[in-house]
Amino acid sequence: MQAFLNKDDCIGCGLCPQICPEVFEMEDGEDKAFAKDVKITDELKDSAKEAEEACPVDAIKIS
Repeated sequence: MQAFLNKDDCIGCGLCPQICPEVFEMEDGEDKAFAKDVKITDELKDSAKEAEEACPVDAIKIS
């Protein structure tokens, strides 16, 4: 599983790194988040999906 985050849609609310910091991080010097290049393991799956569902602009896709 991998996380994808559309930076064009991201509003920089910061929810995804709060919910799943192992997968998401805020971009230094920008008000946008990004998905780290990590494989989403079974241990991270629930929190990554929670971040996807919490995104107010549906910028995150987990697949």
